[in-house]
Amino acid sequence: MKNLKIEEIVKATNGELIQGSPESICIKYSNDTRTIQKGDTYIAIKGEKFDGNQFWKQAFEQGASTVIVSEIELQEKDLEKYQNRNIIKVKDTLQALYEIAKLKRSLYNIPVIAITGSVGKTSTKDVVANVVSQKYKTLKTMGNHNNNIGLPFTILKLQEEEAIVLEMGMNHLGEIRLLSNIAKPDICIITNIGTSHIGNLGSRENILKAKLEILEGTKDPTIIVNNDNDLLHQWHEENKERRNIKTYGIQTKSNINAKDIQLKENSSNFIANLGEENIEIEVPVGGEHFILNALCAVMVGKTLNIEKNKIVKGIEQFELTKKRMDLKELKNGVKIINDAYNASLESMEASLKYLSEFKNYRKIAVLGDMLELGEYTKKLHKKVGENVKQNGIDLLFCNGENAKYIAMQAKEEGMKEDSIYYFEEKEEMMKQLKEIMKKGDIILFKASNGMKFFELAEQIERISEK
Repeated sequence: MKNLKIEEIVKATNGELIQGSPESICIKYSNDTRTIQKGDTYIAIKGEKFDGNQFWKQAFEQGASTVIVSEIELQEKDLEKYQNRNIIKVKDTLQALYEIAKLKRSLYNIPVIAITGSVGKTSTKDVVANVVSQKYKTLKTMGNHNNNIGLPFTILKLQEEEAIVLEMGMNHLGEIRLLSNIAKPDICIITNIGTSHIGNLGSRENILKAKLEILEGTKDPTIIVNNDNDLLHQWHEENKERRNIKTYGIQTKSNINAKDIQLKENSSNFIANLGEENIEIEVPVGGEHFILNALCAVMVGKTLNIEKNKIVKGIEQFELTKKRMDLKELKNGVKIINDAYNASLESMEASLKYLSEFKNYRKIAVLGDMLELGEYTKKLHKKVGENVKQNGIDLLFCNGENAKYIAMQAKEEGMKEDSIYYFEEKEEMMKQLKEIMKKGDIILFKASNGMKFFELAEQIERISEK
């Protein structure tokens, strides 16, 4: 284990040790007093809606041995009460978090794999981490902790791990650069360039620019990109002199391609073709986009010299993070797909295509707003409406200020009017859905996380248990 001493943290953060022992060791870190455990180091992050500095005493009461704070006045009575604890004062606790994570990262000479992209980051992280874990003890980003707070705290969890797989998210230019300079990844993966956050960035070209910041943390990383994506393919063609770029794809000739694809409801099979080598792969999740994720994982495995049988096993046994293509068969004979953690045009298209593959079911799509699309909002929601009709969806339920454009466009495309339902209130939509659903239905729930459609999927689950 490679843990930091108080004196090392003070030096890295340009902080001041108000009291405590410079030789004390910091092992675990938290910014949430509700989950503090004995001996933890509490970093008091100041956010837009709360100031963690207000809870430093609560952290001590919960058992923390060290607190890192800023912008507070320390009273003599408090210093005396906590005289056996460590108090570090810094100018900015968020910047201190970055510096501590950088320092922690510098202690480990292990493979660091970073993943970004408009969609598919989390599912790609899950399958890649499972492949890597067949050879190395692996730490990975949990849930969706992929931002400027979640990523450094993930790095601070490093103990005896031999590899780390990190997800990197962003809303604006400069955010991935920050994360990459903290993580310093050896392998950089870009899953695709779509329309997520296009309202903030203005164009897909700017989204590409933002995602490419992942390369800035390390001088010469291995770069793995989805060659089926138009902008990534173009970027690869323009940068072929960089010999460290590796590509994967289904449609476009790449370093690794999928052939002989067999799509099933709950899984898929294909041959991963790497030049003269063929590897038979089974993916335990349905949907063509998971084949791309698996191809990426094979490429990572090959890059890290993981044995072929271990790569195959890692893909066959991986599990998805919850609320992402979570397929369940309920007791009442209804199947649901809870894919409501987030939504963009590209992920909507992928989910609707997956739904269309259930040939012997009545296919119901429950769709809500896609957020952060700015001036593209109407256009992209109408594009989803086109996809609903193209994929042969039987019933469409929509809720949300912008989801009305999905319903309107589906109707324009020729979907029967009595198959389209638009509701301004979720409660009314759910009432109608409960009345209409029956055995043999498969229901997709899909919207941006802020719409909380995952709660609707959970409601349907509870109904089936009664």
